[in-house]
This record gives sequence, C-alpha cells and structure tokens, in this order.
Amino acid sequence: MNRIEPASAGMPEIARRAAEAKARLERVSATASSPDGAVTVTVNTAGALQELTFGPRADEIPRARLAQVVLAAAKRAQLDAAQQLTAIMTPVIGAGSDAMEFLREQIPAPSAAEPKPPADDDFGGPILRRER
Repeated sequence: MNRIEPASAGMPEIARRAAEAKARLERVSATASSPDGAVTVTVNTAGALQELTFGPRADEIPRARLAQVVLAAAKRAQLDAAQQLTAIMTPVIGAGSDAMEFLREQIPAPSAAEPKPPADDDFGGPILRRER
C-alpha cells in the first residue's frame, strides 16, 4: 500500500537545522586588523562593532588616517561576518531560494572606493615616512 506523507513530515529536520543555525549564529564574530597591526576590530553577526584595539603603531598615525584605518578594518570584518552568516543560513533556507537572494542583497559588496590600509611605513604623507 502506498502511503502519502503529510507535508509536515520534514518539519523535524527543518526545525533541527534551524536550531543548529541559531546556535551557530550566536557564536559568529569576525576580526580584522590593519596590515601593520595598528588597529584590530571585532564585529558580531550583524556587523556591529564588539571590540576595538590599537597596537603601538596607532600612536604614529594621524587621527584622520587612523579613523580611515579603523573603518577599513571594520568593513573587512563585516564582510567576513556576512560570509559566515550566508554559509550558516544556506542549508536552512536553500542556496537558490528567494530568502537567500534577499539575504545576499542585504550584504553590502566590498567597495572599490574603500580606503586601503596604510603600508607599514606609509602614514599618508612624506613628512611621516621613515628613512629606509
């Protein structure tokens, strides 16, 4: 005898995947640093800043440039967190689903205009460059 499974037959599996995803999302964080170690930022799943630390090199960078370095590191960390979020949610909502497409649309793409972090010996002006 052929038995037809009700639509809710797959619900325990969906609920299990959703609960697993929720637990993983609670642990997501991403950290990024400037190449010279002057700035390190950590963000949560939503991309909100959780921690900001300055290394010794931060004292040598003019404040305006330091702000750019912080923002650039934060953007890299936010992109990493968004990629983690996408990886966690794909098994739950499906890679090609409308929900996944919506999620991807909410994640900002890396900007070509994003300020590049300074090289280890370049702080934005010739006066501040070190002699080699």
